[in-house]
Amino acid sequence: MFSGVGLVTLCGDRNTKKKKKIYIYTEEFEPRMQAVRKRQGADSQTATQNSKPVSKEKGLPKKRPGFHFDLWLCLTVQNWILDFGRPIVMIILPLEWFPLNKPSAGDYFHMAYNVITPFLMLKLIERSPRALPRSAVYLCIITFVMGASIHLVGDSINHRLILSGYQLHLSVRENPIIRDLKPASLIDSFELLYYYDEQLGHLMWYIPFFIILFLYFTGCFTQTKEHKKIPVSGWLLLGPSALYFWYLITEGQIFELFLLTFLAMVAMVIHQQRKGLSPDSNGLFLFCSFSVSMALVVVWVVYLWDDPVLRKKYPGLIYVPEPWSYYTLHIKETH
Repeated sequence: MFSGVGLVTLCGDRNTKKKKKIYIYTEEFEPRMQAVRKRQGADSQTATQNSKPVSKEKGLPKKRPGFHFDLWLCLTVQNWILDFGRPIVMIILPLEWFPLNKPSAGDYFHMAYNVITPFLMLKLIERSPRALPRSAVYLCIITFVMGASIHLVGDSINHRLILSGYQLHLSVRENPIIRDLKPASLIDSFELLYYYDEQLGHLMWYIPFFIILFLYFTGCFTQTKEHKKIPVSGWLLLGPSALYFWYLITEGQIFELFLLTFLAMVAMVIHQQRKGLSPDSNGLFLFCSFSVSMALVVVWVVYLWDDPVLRKKYPGLIYVPEPWSYYTLHIKETH
């Protein structure tokens, strides 16, 4: 009997011309081979544990979340307080608390809005059931912050002009406190300020805002019936959300941008319905908010259709007066 392992070399077939090796070992070598097998099995198990598992679900879509009540609530509340409430708090609080050469309470509200809103928009994008292009999202957020910051400066100075007698329902050159300025080139500077505040600032602020909402909306389609219903909490938020969008459209003078976004959403709904898909609870909430806002804008325009002063301030085919212009014309003058 052999005490070790024997090796026999045999010739292979003619085609492969390879040699085969046969190991022959005795019964005395069996315990040693069992130890080797155990060690190899342990090494194999350790390697399996240390290796990174391959996810079979990597290519599958993310699990569809429920209604984002927390995000929609935060967006609605902070929009009403930090954006709509911004000019109101500047009117209510005593002027002595915030001198004209220092930031006002509304300015601090605007600063908080410029930080909180982009953060909430990013959180909303993170919860999208469909992966959205990151470069487009980041570019929109950066532009949004820059446009809102430009508007912060212009709106802050504009509010101080209102406290000095500036009338929003009149153009820059028609305002009594502006037209008598000397030298006359100062009027051009105020018109530049108005351009940054009401035009460039608004465009850089609202265009990325609506692009992000539309990108999010494109991923809110499903075939599952239980995801297609707005919960009671969503219906409670629908009114305040739609009313804020109405304020955003009219005061920001962005009806054309809103209309294009709304028509794109309608086209997306029709396109997805041909595939058997419908908006989920979040997409339906956003779509209904836009629909109610559109109805409110129509009612607002019809109500002020024959106002001669506002007609002069807002010429052109699309006539959508600003609420604060209506305030300085019809409400402030009567008190």
